[in-house]
Amino acid sequence: MFKVDLPVDESTEKAVERRRAAETARKARIFNTRLRVMGLDLETLNQQVQEKKHQQNMEKQMDKALDKLRIYQDEALVQQNNAEEEKRRVLNSELTNYWATHQRPEDSRDADLKFGLKGAFKIAIPENELGPASMQIFKGEGVGEELRMREQIRKTERDLRAQMDENEKRHMRDKHIEMLASKELVQQDMRGAQQAALEEVCKRASRIALENYNQALAKEQAEKLEEQRKREEQENLAEMWHTMTSDMMTECAEATEKQVGGGRPPQVLPDRWKGMSPEQLKSIQQEREQQCLERQKQRDAEKIREAAWDLKLLKLSREAEKEDLIAAELNRERRIQMDRYNMQLAREQLAQQEYLNKRLYTNKPTKDYFYQFNTSSR
Repeated sequence: MFKVDLPVDESTEKAVERRRAAETARKARIFNTRLRVMGLDLETLNQQVQEKKHQQNMEKQMDKALDKLRIYQDEALVQQNNAEEEKRRVLNSELTNYWATHQRPEDSRDADLKFGLKGAFKIAIPENELGPASMQIFKGEGVGEELRMREQIRKTERDLRAQMDENEKRHMRDKHIEMLASKELVQQDMRGAQQAALEEVCKRASRIALENYNQALAKEQAEKLEEQRKREEQENLAEMWHTMTSDMMTECAEATEKQVGGGRPPQVLPDRWKGMSPEQLKSIQQEREQQCLERQKQRDAEKIREAAWDLKLLKLSREAEKEDLIAAELNRERRIQMDRYNMQLAREQLAQQEYLNKRLYTNKPTKDYFYQFNTSSR
């Protein structure tokens, strides 16, 4: 098998390092007694209050930006509507002017027949003297034409006036609808602003209530700590007073013994015992001196035994030195014999090596000699 360098999964190592760092930070936070004060972390609470204020300021700025954007969009929409209305009005005015300038009824091809324009050429010859080719009005033609044309003009004016009224009504209706839509948008904006204001008031009230609660909790905690400190001081003072006025500090000798009666010696109380009496110290000193004398006698006897033992060891050491000298002489003779034997073996080995190199192994092996080895995989 070949060794392949597989890529190391860094995500697992990063996850392990991240968990270790989180665990280390958690231990430092939990086991730090300076930051952990009876379940209330004022620094963390202040940090949360600052973060909440920062978030509220950001929300206010965002609301102001949205209001400005909404106002800008409304203004842009109103300007666009006004521009379209102005453009429509200018277009209608130009169209009306074009009609009045370039499409007048008196400029039509048959205006002289319908309206009898001034300056038109009139035939001065009587009609009864004109031939058939000069006839302009035939029998049955043009009867009530003027009345009909006048009625048609009135109808056209009525239709045009009705159309203009209809356009004006449509324009007013569209304008009214736009005004209603703009009012609805304004009302929606006002409702949104009122709702945002109410939400802001509720948030402010809840924030004030939370701050008051935190302050009350901190004040209560401070009062508890102060009461605990005073109680501990009183207990320490009482304990110090009791210790200073007790038998232990006054060293009362009668307090260390307890009479049991029955002719027995008094019982010593270990928790109140302050030392031995001079008589007890004197008896202990005498017993100590007696023990010192006995110990000196034992040392003298020990010295005598050690002197006798040293003499015996000296004799034994001398005998051992003699035996060592004899053994050294024997070893020297044995080493001389061994050196002689080794020299004899060396001479024999040199003679044998010379025989092998100069007489026996005189021919060098050929390639066929080496080809007979390693001819199979087994």
